[in-house]
Amino acid sequence: MARKKILHITYDMRIGGTEMVIKNIIEGSDPAKYEMSIFCIEQPIGPWGKELKENGIEIFSKHRKDGFDLSLITEVRACLSNQNIDIIHCHQYTPWVYGALAAIGLKTKVIFTEHGRFFPDSSSWKRKIINPILSFFTDHITAISKATKQALVDYEFLSANKITVIYNGIKALPKANKIEKDDLKQQLLIDHDDIVLGTVARLDPIKNHEMMLNAFSDVVVKQPKTKLVIVGDGELLITLKQQCDKLNITEKVIFTGYITKPSMYIQIFDIFLLSSLSEGTSMTLLEAMSVAKPCVVTDAGGNAEIIDNGANGFVTKNDMRYEFAIAIEKLMVNNEARIKMGKGSLNRYEKLFSSQTMNAEYSRAYD
Repeated sequence: MARKKILHITYDMRIGGTEMVIKNIIEGSDPAKYEMSIFCIEQPIGPWGKELKENGIEIFSKHRKDGFDLSLITEVRACLSNQNIDIIHCHQYTPWVYGALAAIGLKTKVIFTEHGRFFPDSSSWKRKIINPILSFFTDHITAISKATKQALVDYEFLSANKITVIYNGIKALPKANKIEKDDLKQQLLIDHDDIVLGTVARLDPIKNHEMMLNAFSDVVVKQPKTKLVIVGDGELLITLKQQCDKLNITEKVIFTGYITKPSMYIQIFDIFLLSSLSEGTSMTLLEAMSVAKPCVVTDAGGNAEIIDNGANGFVTKNDMRYEFAIAIEKLMVNNEARIKMGKGSLNRYEKLFSSQTMNAEYSRAYD
């Protein structure tokens, strides 16, 4: 039986959540069943693009012009014909527009996956007209969470009946040993009896580190033997450091900057925090679960679908400093609850959010 030729259409293959999904689908697919390639509608293709290319994955790319680029449709269409593509898997809205239009009249089937939404969400009269037409030429639509699916119905005028939810899946982090973790704690000047809270996210307003720091300042008053580790870089670094000074928690907060592979940092956390105002499926949240970390998250996007409130962590109302602080403190004072919820995280990850589970779902969609 001939292999199905599948072309992933995306912006680029830089290091990010959507790109990790594509990478995991390709690396976890059955090479006897599928021949996969990528079309990037922007350049450069990014570090993961280079890595996949070196490993034999064919990558096509074109620099998208400002505005609506008609030549890009022609380029994608030529690729579909020349490569005899059976399925295009379009990741996110703009790649879907170009991919669906390029495939009209060809044998190529179209799948569209929505990976997340902007905050605050919005729509337009253009999309009300265009999206049902694009949907007509699309064979299958998936969303990474129930919240994302509902947003497609509410803001993109797509039929709920045509959309299925396939949760993002990741490979479990390789487990670190105690010596490695102790060494990292020593480097970060964390005492052996400190409870370590941590997050991994770009320093962007959407991640709401400001609320996290305010909540942490409340926690420190009652629980002084604690540290907060913030892994990531971004536009708010100076602002957040100034906030720490004002809250008098500078000595308790560690900003690591950007870390290419933050696996080791996640593994020194006792509790993983996510304070986002908006979220699709946080890959770092899944990574924390894969190494049995209890989590405290805000009720944003897909967070409440990932964290089973009270079973593997706590879900608090969005942007509510005091609720967030109370949830953190509940876990800090109860070591038994931390261990139990950590095991709950690992079990939930293995059941719903592993890359194997995700790949099986996408394989069914392709077939």
